[in-house]
Amino acid sequence: MTHEEREAYLSFLRERREAILSRVGDACARSGRRPEDVGIIAVSKTVGVDEVVLAWQAGYRAFGENRPQELKRKLEGVAGHPEMAGVRFDMIGNLQVNKINQVLGNVALIHSVSSEHLAQAISKRAFARELRAPVLLEVNVSGEESKSGFSPDEVRGVFESILALPGIDVRGLMTMAPKGDESRARSTFSGLRELRDDLRDAFGAPLEELSCGMSDDFQIAIEEGSTLVRLGRTVFNQGYVLK
Repeated sequence: MTHEEREAYLSFLRERREAILSRVGDACARSGRRPEDVGIIAVSKTVGVDEVVLAWQAGYRAFGENRPQELKRKLEGVAGHPEMAGVRFDMIGNLQVNKINQVLGNVALIHSVSSEHLAQAISKRAFARELRAPVLLEVNVSGEESKSGFSPDEVRGVFESILALPGIDVRGLMTMAPKGDESRARSTFSGLRELRDDLRDAFGAPLEELSCGMSDDFQIAIEEGSTLVRLGRTVFNQGYVLK
């Protein structure tokens, strides 16, 4: 980018962030929540290091990647910016077992533990490295065949054994809603919250995090209890129209 292009894009990022924060605040007000209880993950998987640096300057502090090799590229890129020493990266995409070691110790949270096998593999590798990996269990609340993750019944069946695994810390749950259907999105998000409440009651785990809501439906997700919204297009794409 030229200097002029960087300045123009930074201005866009700042203005868009203010608009997003306004909508987060409105959604919290409608549901009796506090805006500070909702974290924004700026999904940086489709942009470069320059855009991440500018997003940091605009006020974002947490970013989401879905490929370990891209995570590595971003970490190497921001290492040259000492002002970003506190930057947070999360792994939000499907994680292959053979890529676990590339992620451990480099992310604040793995959002997408979609099977007991993956949970066991993360546990084994984290324990061997004397780490404790914070994770979320991905739940396919909507039941769509195209989506990965546990079914709600599967989570109930394996939750106690996953909770007991060494090397991982189950912080909560994650889901994705069907696209283009606000009613189904709301029922998906409320279903995740209700599942979390059931697991809390049954096993006594805090499960403080609910990762749900993306660019098209994050306001509904917040109204239904989301604590982490994953925003990509609405943060970085100047052509995206924020609802």
